[in-house]
Amino acid sequence: MKLEKRFPGKRIIITGAGSGLGRALALEFAAMKWKVAIAEINQKSMHETALLVARAGGEPLEIQCDVSSPKDLEKARSVLEKKWGGVDILVNNAGVVSAGWFERIPPEKWDWIININLKGVIYGCRAFIPLFKEQGNGHILNIGSSAGIASLPEFGGYNVTKAAVISVSETLRSELASHNIGVSVACPTFFPTNLMNGAYTSDERQKMLANKFFENSLTTADKVARHMIKGIKKNRMYHVKQIDGKFIWFCKRHFPELYFKVMAFVYTRNLFTSYLGVSREELEA
Repeated sequence: MKLEKRFPGKRIIITGAGSGLGRALALEFAAMKWKVAIAEINQKSMHETALLVARAGGEPLEIQCDVSSPKDLEKARSVLEKKWGGVDILVNNAGVVSAGWFERIPPEKWDWIININLKGVIYGCRAFIPLFKEQGNGHILNIGSSAGIASLPEFGGYNVTKAAVISVSETLRSELASHNIGVSVACPTFFPTNLMNGAYTSDERQKMLANKFFENSLTTADKVARHMIKGIKKNRMYHVKQIDGKFIWFCKRHFPELYFKVMAFVYTRNLFTSYLGVSREELEA
């Protein structure tokens, strides 16, 4: 079913739309002449996205929003009710990255990533579900990650929060079905964004490895965004586009014990670094 037929109001809110995947999604919807609410903590990047949305043919609405604040998301809902009479699609996209050996991640960094990556999704869903129920329709797209499936070593904080986002989405998929509210979760692998700009790493080793994962990607934020829109059109539960993500998902589901034996072998033998083209000298520098 075409999105316009399902949602004739053509209204979407995207958190963290100031850059990266959030901005890519905003521009894709703008090209379809949608109203695009840019919920973003950074005013400068929010305004930049708004200008791009307008140039692409959409109708932008800037909403300064910290997703770790329930009040900010409730305020965003109120703004949309007042300005647009509601909203059709919520994309919980805002997120951050942390990496490091598990025992070296300080408690405050666990709080930081959980507050944004997980609680931001929870608060977003809690704020907008009542509105969707009143409207009798709506769709929630939560941006998870293949990291929530793969559980890569040294990405504990990121893995944990993204796995929880997948669980939240699975729970709501059944819970909201009778209210005509669709729920999807996107699980992309690495692709070039500026996500590492605000990342926390326990040392330079993790930052180097993470950057290499992003650099070695074979796709772009625009392609990932377009795949997610196709998934919403078909009301798919899981959005897994990249071939490496599909492979990891298949192996983890069908051969979980073997998957983690192989993962431990690859990590122990430093095969990740070889694959990424990182030399021992670079790691020890």
